[in-house]
Amino acid sequence: MTLKIDSTLMGADITTIKALAGSLESAGYDGLWVGETAHDSFLQSLQAIEGTSATSVGTEIAIAFARTPMTLAYSGYDLANYSGGRFILGLGSQVKAHIVRRFGMPWSEPAKRMRELILATRAIWDSWQNETPLDFRGDFYSHTLMTPFFAPRPHSFGPPPVFAGGVGAIMTEAVGEVIDGYFFHPFTTERFVHDVTLPALARGRAKAGKTLEGLVIAGPAFVTVGRDEEELAAAITGTKKQIAFYASTPAYKSVLELHGMGELQDELNRLAREGQWDEMGTRIPDELLHAVSPVGSPTEVAQDLNRRWGDVAERITLYFNYPVSPELQLELVDKIRS
Repeated sequence: MTLKIDSTLMGADITTIKALAGSLESAGYDGLWVGETAHDSFLQSLQAIEGTSATSVGTEIAIAFARTPMTLAYSGYDLANYSGGRFILGLGSQVKAHIVRRFGMPWSEPAKRMRELILATRAIWDSWQNETPLDFRGDFYSHTLMTPFFAPRPHSFGPPPVFAGGVGAIMTEAVGEVIDGYFFHPFTTERFVHDVTLPALARGRAKAGKTLEGLVIAGPAFVTVGRDEEELAAAITGTKKQIAFYASTPAYKSVLELHGMGELQDELNRLAREGQWDEMGTRIPDELLHAVSPVGSPTEVAQDLNRRWGDVAERITLYFNYPVSPELQLELVDKIRS
């Protein structure tokens, strides 16, 4: 399949997203994704929608457990209508510490909770779009009241597609049953995708009587690219630093363990607790760098990206963790598509 190449708006100031989204659409990107770090993902999406006319716009990701199915349903339904059907609701769980200590929300059985949250959101949309009685009763969420005053009117675009992200097999299998698209995590490898991710998705789809056919697989793909030794050295430093950040998180240890590097997580986690963020990047071996990211010239990286993802993913978002000029980005995009 021909890869769709998306761009991220993560890190952009809310006052600049509209103009930036328009320029990225003009540059030929197929889709735009907003993250949720220091800004609300739905407000960012609204700005990106206003600045564009054709590209898809989605959350990659909105933090699901920071909200309820009802709040997600309102935001997703309105943005689907406002965007003319271009909006994608992408969800992720975050980790326990952030949900409990930053958002003050409950945490339990995250895979089961995510599956149920998506089903509950769809039940709410069904009550609006098809005017069916709302009667969802689950283990974590219950929604049984919807009066006309609080119900949006049905619209021609309907609810947005729902994507969800995951790393481990349990979460991936759980969401695979109920989603339209799956985000692989940037901290992944070819081997992990083929040995863990795709089989887990297939098991989840089978529970719903479906196959992987029709499921959109997408995600942020690390790229470590430079046109000369100086650019490439800076790219390697930046990518290793971000790999170290992800690898220090216990929830992602399974990727390291598959490659026989499980002990690295303990070392990186210790350095993270000590605040030694720059030092962490120096502990990433080249073997892990190359397993996670294509590395090289624009031509070499483009060829490697197509080899890694061409038969797996429908779309990828180029993930740079270092300064990259617009000219280099567009050169890489052109080579991926050529």
